[in-house]
Amino acid sequence: MVQLARWQERFDQLGVNVAGMTYDGISGLASFHAQQQLAFPLLRDVGAKHVNALGVRNQDYSAGHQAYGIPHPGILLIAPDGMLLAKFAEPGFKERPSFEHVYEEVEKIVQLR
Repeated sequence: MVQLARWQERFDQLGVNVAGMTYDGISGLASFHAQQQLAFPLLRDVGAKHVNALGVRNQDYSAGHQAYGIPHPGILLIAPDGMLLAKFAEPGFKERPSFEHVYEEVEKIVQLR
C-alpha cells in the first residue's frame, strides 16, 4: 500500500481513483492509514466477500486456518459501474505486480474507454 501511495498521483492524472482493501480490523486499518499518511481510503473486506467475488482468494488455506480468506496480492481496476476491467494478482505473497506494468495497462484501458 505504501508503494501504491507513491503511484497515486500518476493514477489520479489518468482519472483513476485509488483505494486499498484488506481483511484487517478497523483499528489496525486506521492506525496504518494514519501512520503511513495515505491520501486514499483503506476499505475492509468483511468475511472476504469481495476477495471471493473477484476471484483473488488464496486457496492454500482451508476454513479454520488463521490465514483463511487472505487474497493474493494484487491490483484491480474497477469501473464506476462495478465492472472489473483488469485484474493484476499474483499467487503467493512475495511476488507483486509491477506498478510500471500495471500503470501502462491501466493507461491503455482508460484511453479505450
